Amino acid sequence: MTRLTGKRALITGGTSGIGLETARQFIAEGARVAVTGTNPATLEEARLALGPDAIVLRSNAGDVADQKALAGKLKDAFGQIDAVFINAGVAELKPLEAWDEEGFDRTFDINVKGPLFLVQALTPILANPASIILNGSINAHIGMANSSVYAASKAALISLGKTLSGELISRGVRVNTISPGPIQTPLYGKLGFTEAQLQDVAGSILGQIPAGRFGAPSEVAKAAVFLASDESTFTVGAELVIDGGMSTL
Repeated sequence: MTRLTGKRALITGGTSGIGLETARQFIAEGARVAVTGTNPATLEEARLALGPDAIVLRSNAGDVADQKALAGKLKDAFGQIDAVFINAGVAELKPLEAWDEEGFDRTFDINVKGPLFLVQALTPILANPASIILNGSINAHIGMANSSVYAASKAALISLGKTLSGELISRGVRVNTISPGPIQTPLYGKLGFTEAQLQDVAGSILGQIPAGRFGAPSEVAKAAVFLASDESTFTVGAELVIDGGMSTL
């Protein structure tokens, strides 16, 4: 397990769920890792889970100034960055009539604006070669009710991955996207549903997955390891869908 030996990596939203599991696997593969989050409790949990060699930083994924500050901290800590997994994101599911401007802006700030300006801030310290991985969503490709703003934000992020791949490849930076389907993570507990509502939502979603189950964070993390490693040097501007066949229906 040495596919990332010597690589310096950033994982945003790396204190829980997919991000934390990816950080574990990056470290197991030999990488030096920095993770970000905003919740003091999960930041501390990540410190304990990842050990003293991991760098755990508080950073607001939707704040442009925080992206510049984060790049500065990483330059001080690592000098350069070899791999970036832009995983931090927010998902709000509600009907069209329930949306307001503040909620729309929050979703796009975290899911689109923050990632764009993070890549901009990191570009001067990206190694050559380097890998940027964006965490999209299968919702960008399917017409799931109540997901309008979330799906639109992830569609924008996926498009950003394609255009940035063309813009940055001449610098030795490849950009790719992972688009997960339903994954068993704490994200679903943050949607504001009651336990009964969560069970109903989970049951409805499960019926749309040919594989017959939700995915595990480790299955997304393994894909991120591949895209961060030198095994994927000819993979540029791609979108890897990990959804148990959901998008085939």
